Amino acid sequence: MPTDPSSPPVRTAADSHDVIEVRGARENNLRNVSLDIPKRRLTVFTGVSGSGKSSLVFGTVAAESQRLINETYTAFVQSFMPSLGRPDTDSLRNLSAAIVVDQERMGANSRSTVGTATDAYTMLRIIFSRLGTPHIGTSTAFSFNSAEGMCPECEGLGQASAIDVDEIVNRDLSVREGAIKAPGFAVDSWYWQVMVSSGFFDPDKKVRDLTQEEWDALLYKPTTKVKVGTTNLTYDGVIARVQRTYLSKDRDSMQSHVREFVDRAVVFTDCPACGGSRLSAAALSSTIDGVNIARCSAMQISDLAEFVRGIEDESVAPLLNSLRHTLDSLVEIGLGYLSLDRTSSSLSGGEAQRVKMVRHLGSSLTDVTYVFDEPTIGLHPHDIQRMNSLLLRLRDKGNTVLVVEHKPEVIAIADHVVDLGPGAGADGGTLCFEGDVEGLRASGTLTGRHLGHRAALRETVREPKGAVSISGAGLHNLKDVSVDIPLGVLTVVTGVAGSGKTSLIHGYLAGRDGVLVADQSAIRGSRRSNPATYTGLLGPIRNAFAKANGVKAALFSANSAGACPNCNGIGLVYTDLAMMAGVASVCEQCEGKRFTAEVLTYTLRGKNISEVLGMSVAEARDFFPSGQARTLLDRLSDVGLSYLRLGQPLNTLSGGERQRLKLAIHMSEKASTYVLDEPTTGLHLADVDQLLALLDRLVEDGNSVVVIEHHQAVMAHADWIIDLGPGGGHDGGEIVFAGTPADLIATADTRTAHHLARYVAN
Repeated sequence: MPTDPSSPPVRTAADSHDVIEVRGARENNLRNVSLDIPKRRLTVFTGVSGSGKSSLVFGTVAAESQRLINETYTAFVQSFMPSLGRPDTDSLRNLSAAIVVDQERMGANSRSTVGTATDAYTMLRIIFSRLGTPHIGTSTAFSFNSAEGMCPECEGLGQASAIDVDEIVNRDLSVREGAIKAPGFAVDSWYWQVMVSSGFFDPDKKVRDLTQEEWDALLYKPTTKVKVGTTNLTYDGVIARVQRTYLSKDRDSMQSHVREFVDRAVVFTDCPACGGSRLSAAALSSTIDGVNIARCSAMQISDLAEFVRGIEDESVAPLLNSLRHTLDSLVEIGLGYLSLDRTSSSLSGGEAQRVKMVRHLGSSLTDVTYVFDEPTIGLHPHDIQRMNSLLLRLRDKGNTVLVVEHKPEVIAIADHVVDLGPGAGADGGTLCFEGDVEGLRASGTLTGRHLGHRAALRETVREPKGAVSISGAGLHNLKDVSVDIPLGVLTVVTGVAGSGKTSLIHGYLAGRDGVLVADQSAIRGSRRSNPATYTGLLGPIRNAFAKANGVKAALFSANSAGACPNCNGIGLVYTDLAMMAGVASVCEQCEGKRFTAEVLTYTLRGKNISEVLGMSVAEARDFFPSGQARTLLDRLSDVGLSYLRLGQPLNTLSGGERQRLKLAIHMSEKASTYVLDEPTTGLHLADVDQLLALLDRLVEDGNSVVVIEHHQAVMAHADWIIDLGPGGGHDGGEIVFAGTPADLIATADTRTAHHLARYVAN
């Protein structure tokens, strides 16, 4: 019924400032999603992987908030910020400043540590500068990132590098025969020609027969001008050149073959001058209660918190209180086993997210929107309750807390739940339910039906077919651990965060013959890489197109002959705007399809190559009913990736998706033992059953499967459990139980046993 335009508008809940109003969200696979997200409440977003949760929370709400904030800065300041596009929505209203606390690793900067990332080390430096004896100066005198405080030998890195010469040269060959094994020194390469023509050594003499003078010239000669023919060129000894060309670069920025060479050729040891502490002798000489700052940084954070509580001095009382709060928060959030000198780059995604979270717990800001991406990743059930209390504390300070999560323990504490689906990819993007938790349970949605679902203990466990023995394991916090890992069964390795699970399995099982590891580490590749290229699926697809059209297969590769010349097959054109941030825009020539117009005229059963690469795995399985392509697609479907698009860039995949993609590839290889690291990461409750079936199939095919996991459904489904603990850090590193899940529940007094008993009883 039309309203009278002269009458005052009726104020509804959606008009108030108590909700974030989303209308017509279409980012990625979202289908005109409209909803109101309550402010100053805890809202959990659920749904299967690929249902649109991240597109709604991160790609729409958080992205628009950050874009609007960035627009308030000057053009000069904006030039140092990432360029954010406007989300595809009809409208977004009542947004507040968004702080995204995600699982992105904290970078590979070796100078960044847990202490610097949380400001705990900064506070510790100031306290030492005031109370340390002897007094050596201001807080910068204790900083390994300042010239005043760093060790002059290692420049504050704490490590010295030594090059293994035999990884650089093959002593049994001459330089002319290719004795130099380092990248960039291949026979007939430009620099090889400079070396051969330098006259500093005999290029035809075996390297082992060179005189001392020739040997020094080959490896260590500093930059020298030489004349080759009529041209003046620069000569460096091989090691001098390798140090300048490769070792001065950040490892993660290297090409894969260079990185592999550096990992082989360079041995890192603690700096002999500072013992790995990174600090100058003066900084190490100053102590509080007989303890210097390096020892404080190396302490387990829970121990450091106790030490700091013992310091009493009114002159730094406010600073001591702030430091105690930060350290206690790290302990409370389940990171008490870390130390302040732990490098940020060595943290897992879950650990990195929790370290970032600590920065906000003591913040005086209120009425902001905090956005979390599966904050319980890597947490034992024992620690999830503590995480829940921290999320509620942020809410109770007057903030809006948005959490993307699959764990029922987190869903249970939500004030409001938004469930997306019903499926993934093209089958998702629809609002299935919004309301309270009890409403979700009664809703009949996939999430609602599985909220109370529990995996049962096996009625009969499989019998091992032998064992792999590990003895005397002492890596990191492991305490002379000896354990047998059974073969031919599903073994789950569990324990609280920091208990030693990864040290045991990756340190002593991975790397053995027949052991295949699929983990969540980033997949190396450019923005051109996608599931089709990574799995080898593109090969049979290109061949099918070539055969159907009577042309060469190279035309159907966006990295080869068929690439659009305007964007070089990327589909996007990157424009450098000098002072402003660079902009990526869809290529106007190919409209983002990546191929030339001619290539797009060739079809296979009515579809061109761009349309096929735009298919999800599920759609492609129907399109390729047989052959090698179908075999690869079946494996992708088996590991729960049926919603991925074949041409989706790999850098958009989550850690769990990357692990399952690796597993899909490795399933075709002959391996006797599979090692998986938290494979349930990012999986919906309904998908965990599919994963368990896959693990069973791997075992039934004659393999052994070892899973590092906290998910209780996987523990219950195991044939054998190895539980480490009892705590984390120096309170862990022991085998507290090894046996069947039923025996764990019946006989063990461990944190895992107590939680698993409650899980199977519900």
